[in-house]
Amino acid sequence: MKPKRITAIVMAGGEGSRLRPFTADYPKPALPFGGGYRIVDFVLSNLYNSMVPQACVLLQYRPLVLARHLNTQWAGTFGASGSFVRILLPAMAGVQTFRGTADAVGCSLRCLESADPDIVAVFAADHVYRMDVRQMAAFHQDHGADVTIAALPVPLESARAFGVIVVDADGRIRGFQEKPARPEPLPGDGTRAYVSMGNYLFHPKVLRKGLAVAEARDGHDFGYDVLPDLIKRHRVFAYDFTMNRVPGLKSWEDPAYWRDVGTVDAYVDSHWDLLGPEPRLCLDNPEWPIRGTQAKRARGKWSRSQVRHSIIGPDARFQGAALHHSVLQPGAYVESGADIDHCIIMEGARIAEGVRLRNSIVGSGNMLTQDMCSDSAWNGPSCSYPRTPAGVLLVPPCAARGGMRAAALGSV
Repeated sequence: MKPKRITAIVMAGGEGSRLRPFTADYPKPALPFGGGYRIVDFVLSNLYNSMVPQACVLLQYRPLVLARHLNTQWAGTFGASGSFVRILLPAMAGVQTFRGTADAVGCSLRCLESADPDIVAVFAADHVYRMDVRQMAAFHQDHGADVTIAALPVPLESARAFGVIVVDADGRIRGFQEKPARPEPLPGDGTRAYVSMGNYLFHPKVLRKGLAVAEARDGHDFGYDVLPDLIKRHRVFAYDFTMNRVPGLKSWEDPAYWRDVGTVDAYVDSHWDLLGPEPRLCLDNPEWPIRGTQAKRARGKWSRSQVRHSIIGPDARFQGAALHHSVLQPGAYVESGADIDHCIIMEGARIAEGVRLRNSIVGSGNMLTQDMCSDSAWNGPSCSYPRTPAGVLLVPPCAARGGMRAAALGSV
């Protein structure tokens, strides 16, 4: 069967409110990740490696940082339609603002009418994973689907935090449950449920019709106003992500690794998945590369420093420091004598000589001194920084610090 022509729309305008204060100044897809990447690089790399000719990236919330990243890291990347990445802001679509996710997709379709695709892929930009989109497209084609939604089977207790897909025995979708207290289990498997990965494939005519029906009802949300109606009227299937395989995976990796880094704890945990002697997700895969600025992964000693199982971002500096199971993002600086364990030091942050730091995430622009990080100041009742529900000490970025101390951070 002849492969289908795919046009990709990447939804990258999300605010990421549960990741505040780190998303106070730029959107969730622009959040630095893994030492040298931004979260958006994962979906774009998956599409590019799958030979999708072009990705239209929709921006809205604080778009400057993300637009700059796309124009530098992805500018020289070309697909079958010329430049692989095409940026779309509301003003470029002739509107002041996108009124919702459905409205954003509709505007992008009008801007991409000349592409004449067989399949429209609408993918989220805020997840960490590897995926060969061609395999999902083949499933979509083989099942004669009008809509296909990527789904991941997870334990029922974990499914409560996601949108749950209800399917019949043939994998056809019959309904959705949004963060249900009692998720509908998979047919024949009472222990797991399908959760939506936020990746969709559509027959173009079906997508346009669904958007038109939603707009006529003044509905602008993709999940609430478009998909439920399509399920009633069309052939909508779930694609099991665990069936997807990309080349070059190590034997110890999770072949169906996917993370929604929607909270600070999830963001931190996903970094730990990159570290250790056998990481669940290894970013050093030349057969399925994640494009961006490649960081260095350290296993043993480096120069005068003791560095183990850590990632060192571009232009990050450390000398005579101990660094264990940690990530230095671009431009971070750890001075001599510092001892860093299970920490993420974000862009441009500086850890002074002699500082001992454990289980922490330090936002960009901070300068932490030994006096600031003493046990009494750090762990006592006078500590002005909060901890996440999992106990990670959170130092907000300097630019976002005003009013964002412990009293205002109960939702992290």
